[in-house]
Amino acid sequence: MTVLQSETTSLQTQADIVHVRQVVRQWAIQQGFTLVEQTKMVTATSELARNTVVHGEGGTVQFEALTSGSRRGPRLIFVDHGPGIADITQAMTDGYTTGEGLGLGLGGAKRLVTEFEITSHPGTGTRVCITKWK
Repeated sequence: MTVLQSETTSLQTQADIVHVRQVVRQWAIQQGFTLVEQTKMVTATSELARNTVVHGEGGTVQFEALTSGSRRGPRLIFVDHGPGIADITQAMTDGYTTGEGLGLGLGGAKRLVTEFEITSHPGTGTRVCITKWK
């Protein structure tokens, strides 16, 4: 796998979430994604960026443009140093929520991308890595 481009940005505010969505859409367009593929990646990004700001008390997202053989796509790595997730399995269950949402965020984001990895420990924060291959 080759990283063609990499950029890291802060996620602290609602404006940062909007910016991240715009960057992801641009990267997806540059890599030849269809409108449906772009929308899936932007939707997953939006949910994870919001989680980083709201539940993770802010953090960062690293964008990477990847190639691997004939495949290409964006990878995003969201990192926060918030309270962490005590039970990842429960958090990934549709309908489970710690807020006022529908409880579809993490599981929904996972279904929208090709690769999804999450690590978290109470008191140390959360790291979520997503990749969407074309």
